[in-house]
Amino acid sequence: MSHDNVITVLGATGTQGGAVARALLTDGEFTVRAVTRNAASPKAQTLAGLGAHVVEATLTDEGSLRRAFDGAYGAFLVTPYWEHRSPTRELAEVENLISAAQAAALRHVVWSTLEDTREAIAADDTRMPFIGDGYRVPHFDVKGGAADALFAKSGLPTTYMLMSFYWDNLLGLAKPQRDPDGTLAFHLPLGDTAIAGVASDDIGRLALRVLRQPSQTIGATVPVVGEYLTGEQMAAALSTVLGEPVAYRPPTHDQFRSVGFPGADELGNMFQYYTEFPRSYLGRRDLDIARAFNPDPLTLTDFLAAHRAELAA
Repeated sequence: MSHDNVITVLGATGTQGGAVARALLTDGEFTVRAVTRNAASPKAQTLAGLGAHVVEATLTDEGSLRRAFDGAYGAFLVTPYWEHRSPTRELAEVENLISAAQAAALRHVVWSTLEDTREAIAADDTRMPFIGDGYRVPHFDVKGGAADALFAKSGLPTTYMLMSFYWDNLLGLAKPQRDPDGTLAFHLPLGDTAIAGVASDDIGRLALRVLRQPSQTIGATVPVVGEYLTGEQMAAALSTVLGEPVAYRPPTHDQFRSVGFPGADELGNMFQYYTEFPRSYLGRRDLDIARAFNPDPLTLTDFLAAHRAELAA
């Protein structure tokens, strides 16, 4: 049976998929089939309470993905690279997604992607190390390189949503910390360069508008961005919301890579790409194009104000 308004949302309890599921549920035009590994989890049950049909599937089980896609009109697809940090596994997951989507004859696939940074960073550039099998920023390069090519080759009617830095990161690992001198400080290696950022809620709003306009968006790359901000401007927004001065104290990229937590080297490379290759990073995230699909994105200050309790905790 065909369900012309059913959208299957992968990663529905995560940052991106959760935002998409909530936006679609709030709007009401589409029926949401929310995919999770554990339908009994609190986040999955919250979505069910909002009206989503929650189903279980895993990216390593193509059969479960086929069942999740069966009869749907379209799907929002995202891969959880940071759960395993394996380019090989991510590509296998993408192949399963594509095969299952083809079997279900989906009529609109929205793929969450990033660019291949190696298109901007020359192979002989020594500013940052290679990671793994010739990658600069694996979670970017795998999607923008091989994965995007697989979608293009598949023949699936695909919209490529090009993601940006989540403002949500400022509520977690990147939130301000109290330095030894007592100053509340914000530490990300952004230098003086503005970067493109977005609130997760706007990912959902933009996905909704993409799905509403298949004739304009299938085959297109749509940038997901709210605004460009420097580290100083982020610190100012944090100061406004917290009611206390927040200093901006950026480490160097080498210092960040050497912090020692899993993935610090890759994130250090990512931040260096942001700051030293802005023509590539910002150039792909045109604000005017983004505004055509999401004309009133949340500012960082408004986003932080809505999450002040999490920020201050």
